[in-house]
Amino acid sequence: MFELYLDTADIGHIARFGAALPVRGITTNPSILAKAGIGLGALLPQVAGVLGNQARIHVQVVSDSADAMLKEALSVIELPYDIVVKVPATEIGLAAIKQMKARNIPVLATAIYSVQQGFLAALCGADYLAPYVNRIDALGANGTGVVADLQRLLDRHQLASKLLPASFKNTQQVLAVLQAGVASITLPAEIAAELFAHPSVQPAVNRFSQDWRDVFGPALSFES
Repeated sequence: MFELYLDTADIGHIARFGAALPVRGITTNPSILAKAGIGLGALLPQVAGVLGNQARIHVQVVSDSADAMLKEALSVIELPYDIVVKVPATEIGLAAIKQMKARNIPVLATAIYSVQQGFLAALCGADYLAPYVNRIDALGANGTGVVADLQRLLDRHQLASKLLPASFKNTQQVLAVLQAGVASITLPAEIAAELFAHPSVQPAVNRFSQDWRDVFGPALSFES
């Protein structure tokens, strides 16, 4: 089943989109938490309160060595939530991912900028892969192309990793990765809002309302 995540630690945004969309959970990183000024101890119960205890929360390690990342991950997954440990797909990170998967820890390989990097993380057993679509574009490459190529490699070699693209600037990038067949996606709040924002929608709704009132006044549909 497709998984939709919000790339935010803002509880207001999580509540807003969680009410309207089948949000699976959230993705976080050290920058997101630092910007929001909230730590895991405060964030996790708030997210569970809004999305329910079944919400999946992706939490990134901040340690510098593979052994320290593993130790941190072991502590994180002891928390009473559905947590996936995020690990940067560096050489050290890949070593940590191998150790974590040997202990059946759910892992997302993050900060992926190339097809090769993502493929190696998949070979190491990462459950999720997070290519940074718009950041790849900003470097002069093709972010949605990286996602499509990586998805084809996963399919060709029958690897179980799910793509979870991140870093979007516009809804066209979102559409392109969805068309590539990804199994999950994480959206910043502003991009999630733009998915609702076609300029023709509200005028159409307003016209429906006006036509109804012109004939039936304040009556509701079942009262007409």
